[in-house]
Amino acid sequence: MSRNAEAVAALVRQRAGTDPVAVGLILGSGLGHLASAVDGVAIPYADLPGFPHAGVSGHNANLVVGRLEGRRVAVFGGREHYYEQGRADAMRLPLEVLAALGATRLIATNAAGSLRPDMPTGALMLLSDHINFSGLNPLIGERTDARFVPMTDAHDPGLRTALRAAATAEGVTLHEGVYAWYSGPSFETPAEIRAIRILGGDAVGMSTVPEVILARFLGLKVAAISTITNMAAGMGTESISHEHTKAMAPLGAAKLERVLRQYLQKME
Repeated sequence: MSRNAEAVAALVRQRAGTDPVAVGLILGSGLGHLASAVDGVAIPYADLPGFPHAGVSGHNANLVVGRLEGRRVAVFGGREHYYEQGRADAMRLPLEVLAALGATRLIATNAAGSLRPDMPTGALMLLSDHINFSGLNPLIGERTDARFVPMTDAHDPGLRTALRAAATAEGVTLHEGVYAWYSGPSFETPAEIRAIRILGGDAVGMSTVPEVILARFLGLKVAAISTITNMAAGMGTESISHEHTKAMAPLGAAKLERVLRQYLQKME
């Protein structure tokens, strides 16, 4: 844990209290309103030295620490993506701070394009695994042997079981599949989508994989859920754009919020 992370965690405790955090949530497009449901304190990233600017429209750059469904949570209202400044490790400090606040679990959410006809816009997909299609890695430059992180069961089986149970309890269909990380910011070509399908991908997006790698590096258990906002290039007739993503994200976000709340209620 870096000294900078400890210093920032101390700032967070001064403003949000010293009780340890149980779980961290990274909110993707369409879920930003969930942060406002937390009974706690919202701290702008700008007040936390070294935190990313998270400058993508549709993301709310605040760290909210407080209680949601009776659990102490730290909610990241936005993330910095690799394509913003070319930094795969942009979320390293926030996740180090999360660990310093006592969290042992991270649930990441994102907006993604579907590669499966049975998983249309508005569907939810629990990540069973991922493909680092970009080839980038947030641990490049780490000098200790801790950089050699095993990624078997990177998406924690226990967390996935609990999230599936939460979805069942809410009557929400939760697909499961492999997420492929594409660097962005341009969308994929139809040929790239065909390649990803051949490799075994079920959905594609521009985030989350660096956070999963960093979380495992820091010893956090991690799970992730995608909200499907479009069919990937060549898979449908809709026009793909960031505005379309923002417009479609709420279709799945309401269901995802129910799943997350149910998970927190039943969390051991």
